[in-house]
Amino acid sequence: MAMNKKMLDILNEQINKEVYSAYLYLSMNAYLASKNLPGFANYMRVQYQEEMSHALKLFDYLLERGEKAILAEVAAVKVAWMDPIDVFEDTYEHEKFITRSIDEVLGVAHEVKDYATINMLQWYINEQVEEEANVSSILEQLKMIEGKGTGLFMLDREMQNRVFVDSTQANV
Repeated sequence: MAMNKKMLDILNEQINKEVYSAYLYLSMNAYLASKNLPGFANYMRVQYQEEMSHALKLFDYLLERGEKAILAEVAAVKVAWMDPIDVFEDTYEHEKFITRSIDEVLGVAHEVKDYATINMLQWYINEQVEEEANVSSILEQLKMIEGKGTGLFMLDREMQNRVFVDSTQANV
């Protein structure tokens, strides 16, 4: 049975938003690397990988449902920030935007009674809670140390330990 067109369209839009997120975080990676903050750059490289995996999870879901994933043009992303605090403020705002977007997708799934999609989206709901909490924590730590000094270098060193784990594969 074909997926509801409204559902299909909003899922394809979400794929585009996830790819945009990946591009944004890769741009942040480049900025932070240029500021000699390899740990923060690593954090954003891992974010890039996560967002691409999120896009692929939706892409594969559509294919599994017998639908076509439509890849749209990805908008240009920001390339410069004032400092790491500015980067993480933008990151936090972007994650809140993605949370609202996932909520909209879930709303459509409820509206059209697409229970399979409702079930699949639960993973994204949980992921966004985690994403917002992690970014908020880092942002608050950056603000405590005013984004500079020894604290910045210690936090940068901590960010170097983050590795990509493809959590999308747990509940495909």
